[in-house]
Amino acid sequence: MKPLTVIGFLGSTLDAAKWGPERWNKWRPTVSICMQEDLRVDRFVLIHGTSHQSLADKVIGDIESVSPETEVDERILGFDDPWDFEEVYTKLLDFAREYPFDPDNNDYLIHITTGTHVVQICLFLLTEARFLPGKLLQTQPRGGKPAPIGTWGSIDLDLSRYDSIATRFAETSVESANFLKSGIETRNAAFNQMIEEIEQVAIRSRAPILLMGPTGAGKSQLARKIYELKKLRHQVSGPFVEVNCATLKGDSAMSALFGHKKGAFTGAASERAGLLKSADQGVLFLDEIGELGLDEQAMILRAIEEGCFLPVGSDKETNSKFQLIAGTNRNLMTAVREGKFRDDLFARLNLWTFTLPGLADRREDIEPNLEYELERFAEREGSQATFNKEARDAYLTFATSAAAPWQGNFRDLAASVTRMATLSPSGRIDRVAATQEIKRMEALWSEGRSGGAASGLSIDGGPLQTLLSEEALNQIDPFDQVSSIMSSTFAAEAAAFPKLAGCSLPNRESSENPPMMQTAYANISRALNSIGSAPHAPNKVHVLTCYFQVWISSSYSMVIGAGSSLASFAFGEPGWLSQ
Repeated sequence: MKPLTVIGFLGSTLDAAKWGPERWNKWRPTVSICMQEDLRVDRFVLIHGTSHQSLADKVIGDIESVSPETEVDERILGFDDPWDFEEVYTKLLDFAREYPFDPDNNDYLIHITTGTHVVQICLFLLTEARFLPGKLLQTQPRGGKPAPIGTWGSIDLDLSRYDSIATRFAETSVESANFLKSGIETRNAAFNQMIEEIEQVAIRSRAPILLMGPTGAGKSQLARKIYELKKLRHQVSGPFVEVNCATLKGDSAMSALFGHKKGAFTGAASERAGLLKSADQGVLFLDEIGELGLDEQAMILRAIEEGCFLPVGSDKETNSKFQLIAGTNRNLMTAVREGKFRDDLFARLNLWTFTLPGLADRREDIEPNLEYELERFAEREGSQATFNKEARDAYLTFATSAAAPWQGNFRDLAASVTRMATLSPSGRIDRVAATQEIKRMEALWSEGRSGGAASGLSIDGGPLQTLLSEEALNQIDPFDQVSSIMSSTFAAEAAAFPKLAGCSLPNRESSENPPMMQTAYANISRALNSIGSAPHAPNKVHVLTCYFQVWISSSYSMVIGAGSSLASFAFGEPGWLSQ
C-alpha cells in the first residue's frame, strides 16, 4: 500500500473552535480526517494564508496529538482576495507545478470541503486536468449528536470507473458517431473505428482536421457533420463556411479568402469581408486545399496559428477565430516534395489526418447507403421510391461485386438511385428498372476502363486531353469526366454534327426559367453553335453530344452542370458558371 498524502486548505470557520476541552465535541474537517480509523494519513499538506497562522498552529497541534504518524507540511499561500478566481487559480497552479508529486510511489487525496467556493472549484479543475494527480476527498459531520469524527468519501474523476456514468458516456459517444454517419448503420469495421476517432477529436480538439480520400468519398458531408456536432455541443457559434479551393484562381483568390478594402484594386467598388472572416467563431472547410497557391497557403497558416490576417489593400489586421477542416484528394506529401505545398502548413494540418475509403473498399456499406439515398431522394423530390425484393437483390448483387468499380464513389451511388427512382413513376423500382440501371452503369464504367476505345472519350487520354490543357483537365472532377458518357450507343460524330451545330433549342431560354437555368441554356446554345469552326470538331461534337443527351431531358441541376461543362470544353472557361 502506497503512502497517502492529503492536500487541503485550513478552514478558517469550520476548523475554528473555542480553545478548550469542548473543541473535541465539535466536528473540525481537517482534524477529523486524521481521526478516521479506516484512513491512514502519512502526510498532510495544509495550505493557509498568513492571517490564519494562529489557527493553523492549534490545528497542527491537534493533528499531532490524534495521529502522531501524520507529518504536517505547512504551506502558506497569501491571497489578496480568496474569492478572485483568476488569482486563486493562478497561485494554486503554481503550487501544483512546484510540488514534487510522485504518483508512482504515493497516493494523493485533494480535500475540497474547506476553503472558499472559489478555492474548491479551482481544486476540482486542477485535479480534473491532472495538475493535482489524485482523487477528490469530501468530508462531512455525522448526523445526530455532535461528534469530532465525521464521514469521508473519495471521488475518482476517471469517470470510466463508474459503471452507470461510463455507460451513459458510451451511449453518448455512439450517438455522436451515428450523427457523423448521418444515422447510416455502416458495417465496415475500419470506417466505423475511424468515425469514432473523428468523434473524439471533434468534441475534444480545436486543432485543424485533414480529410483525405478520393473524389466522392464524402469529405464535404463529413465536414458539415463535424460542424453540426460541434454546434450541438456548444463549441462553435458561427457558421459553416465551405470553400472549393479549385475555384480560387489568380488575383481573386486572395480577395475571396481574406477580403479586401474598398479601392484595393480595380473593380473593388466596395469592401469585402472575405471567407475567413465569415467563418469567425465557426468552422471553415477548405475543400481541395492542395489547389491553393503558395502565397494563399502562407496566409492561411498565419490565420490558423494567430487568428489574424491582412485583407487585400489593408494595413490593419483582421481577427477571425475558426476551426479549420481541410479536404483533398491529392497526396500532399508528394506536393510538399514537389514544392507545390508548404511543408509548414502540411505539418500544421497533419495533426489529425483521416483518409476516407472509396465505396469500392466498403462494399458491405452499400446496402445501408442505398436506403439512405432512397430517403434523400424522397426528401428532395417529395415522392417515395422503394425496391421490390427481386430488383433489390439483383441490384445489390451487382453493386457489391467486383464488376462495380464505383469510380465516382458515393456520387455514383446517389446518381444511380436518382435515375432508378425517377424512372419508376409508380414509386416501385422493379427488376426491369434495376437491370436497365445495371447496364447503364456497366456502360459508363466500361468506357472509363477501356480508355474510350468505342467512343473516343477517355479519362487518361483521348479528346479530353486533346481539347483541354492538362491544368484545365485537372480542374474537372473525375466523376464529371466519366459522367459525360450516358449511354453505350451514340450517333456517329459526323451525323451528329449537323443536327447539333445549328440547334435553336426552342423554349429552353424562356424567361420563366430561373436565371441560372437561362444562363446554362444560353451557354449550351453558344457552345453548340460555335463548334463548327473549333479544332478537333468531330471529337468535340462527340463530347457535346453526350452532354446534350444529359441536357435534353434532365433536371435543373444537371442542366446547369451540363452548361458549365460545355463552357469548359468549348471555350476553355472551366468553372465560370459558379463565379
